[in-house]
Order: sequence, then structure tokens, then C-alpha cells
Amino acid sequence: MFDKIKAVIFDMDGTLIDSMWLWKTIDIEYLAKHNHELPLDLQDAIEGKSFSETAAYFKERFMIEDDVDTIKNEWNTMASQYYLHKVPLKASVMEFILHLRQRNIKLGIGTSNSKELAQMIVEKFELESHFDSIRTSCEVNKGKPSPDIFLRVAQDLGVDPSECMVFEDIPNGLVAARRAGMRVVAIDDDFSKALIKEKRELSDFFIHTYEEAIQALLKGIK
Repeated sequence: MFDKIKAVIFDMDGTLIDSMWLWKTIDIEYLAKHNHELPLDLQDAIEGKSFSETAAYFKERFMIEDDVDTIKNEWNTMASQYYLHKVPLKASVMEFILHLRQRNIKLGIGTSNSKELAQMIVEKFELESHFDSIRTSCEVNKGKPSPDIFLRVAQDLGVDPSECMVFEDIPNGLVAARRAGMRVVAIDDDFSKALIKEKRELSDFFIHTYEEAIQALLKGIK
């Protein structure tokens, strides 16, 4: 699984942290303020989009008068208390990170979330010293399923894409990693339970927890 891997790149929401559940709540609350109900197709429509792309989509679809930056700032404000007080790391992910660092494997984050919330998570869990690159999709031309975000992180790390492994929880993220020419690992998440079959098909490996990744890493170095 880890043969010839020199860098590991994590998506953030649903992959590094358990947070996908909160965005539906925020979408419901935000749309209600603008006299809209949550459409059934919304999550599929915005999957993988950058924070800015998602705000632009909301503005156009729901005819929001606020500009994109105002929408993003409001979402950051709404989400910040959840991220500070209610969002945990995924089980065993910190142990996995420490194992990777001990083996001099470089680490990066490529997220569709905002820079503000990503930085909040990094500071909350004291991850600064572990990650060599933290990028958001707003910093590249296109969000997932475009490979841009993962290619940018690989460039930061100075590692060829073929020597990178990506951990992701949603199909568009898995497609982005595959298009980047990287090894792709899908992780189980309650938010995407209905998509397990698709996630397995799009990935090189599927894990339920990071304990499985730890065991594979330890087995690979014996």
C-alpha cells in the first residue's frame, strides 16, 4: 500500500476531521434566512467545489443579494463555533500522522474548505509542525474533481505526484486525486455511507478507520 510513497495528502472535512455532518445544518439555517428550503440535490451539486465556487453557486441558484465574500464570511462565522468546540479529529488519525512523520513521509492538506476554517483546525489540534503544506481549493484554478489542489500540494512538498498518496472521503475528491496521478485511498464516513460502492470503485484502497492504514504501514516496513 505504501510502497514508494514519499508524501501523504489529506482532504480535511470527513477525512482528517469528523465534520461533514455540520454543513447540512449550516446550509439549512443559511437558506432559511433567505426564504429557501434545502433542495434534495444540493449536496451532490456542490460536492468538491471550492469555498468560493460554492458561494458563487449559492448566489446564482438562490438569487442571494450578498456578494461572494459576504456569503463566505457568514458561513465562516456560522461554522466557527462548531469547528472550535464540536468537531473532533477522525479516530486514530493523529497516531497515523505520527507514524508517517517518523518515517520521514511528507504531509499535506488539500481542502475545499475556507482558509480560515482550515487554519482554525490546524491550530486547534496543533498540527502546524506535522504538515508541510496546507492548501485550499480557492488557491487554485478549479475545485475538485479537478486535480489542481492536489497537484499544488505535491508541488509544495517537492514530490512527484506518482509518489503521493491521497486520503479522501467523497467521490469528487477521489476523482481529483486519480486525475492527479496519485495513489488513492477512500476512507469511510457516515455522511457518505450510501456512496461506499462508488468510493471503492474510484480508489486503490478503502479503509474504515485509520487503524487499518497504520497496520498496513507497519506491515509494509517489516
